[in-house]
Amino acid sequence: MDKSPDAFRTISEVAEDLDLPQHVLRFWETRFTQIKPMKRGGGRRYYRPQDVDLIKGIRHMLYDQGYTIKGVQRLLKENGNQFLVAIGAGDVAAAEAITLRKAEAEATASADKLAIDDTVLGKPRMKAGRRFFGLGRTEEDGPVEADEGRLTRDNRALLQEALFDLLECKRLLDQVR
Repeated sequence: MDKSPDAFRTISEVAEDLDLPQHVLRFWETRFTQIKPMKRGGGRRYYRPQDVDLIKGIRHMLYDQGYTIKGVQRLLKENGNQFLVAIGAGDVAAAEAITLRKAEAEATASADKLAIDDTVLGKPRMKAGRRFFGLGRTEEDGPVEADEGRLTRDNRALLQEALFDLLECKRLLDQVR
C-alpha cells in the first residue's frame, strides 16, 4: 500500500525513492542544516514532504547540474529553501519566480538608492556631464526629484532580465570552477 503524498517518510523510503544510500542522507544533514527530519524514539528519522522535496532539489543540483556542496550551500543562502524545494518538486516556474522576485527586490533597492541619494558618504556621486542612471539627463539639467529617479516598469523589466542573465552566467561559471 502506497502512502499519502502528505505522509512522513522514513530514511529508507527516501533513500529508495531517490536512489541514494542512507549514509548520504545522513551526511547531507550535516552539510545542509536546512534538512531537519523529525526524530522519534531511538533516533529514527521521519522526513516531511517538504524535506523530501528539498533533498530532491539538492540531489538534482549536485548530481544532475554538477554543483559542489559549497555551491548548493551558496544557492540556499542566496535564494532560500523554497528555491530548491521548488526545483525538487519539479516546479521550475516557481523556482524562476523566486529568482525573479529576488532580482526585482535587489534592482528596486539599487534603483531607489540611486534615485534618492545624490551623494555617497557626503561626496558627489558623479562628475558633471555624466548621465544619471536610467534618466537620460545630465547633472547640468538640475537636481533630480526623488520620484524622477524611479525606473519605469519597462526599464525595471529590462534590468531584471539582465540581472537574471548575469545570475545564469554566474551559475555556469561556478559549474566550470
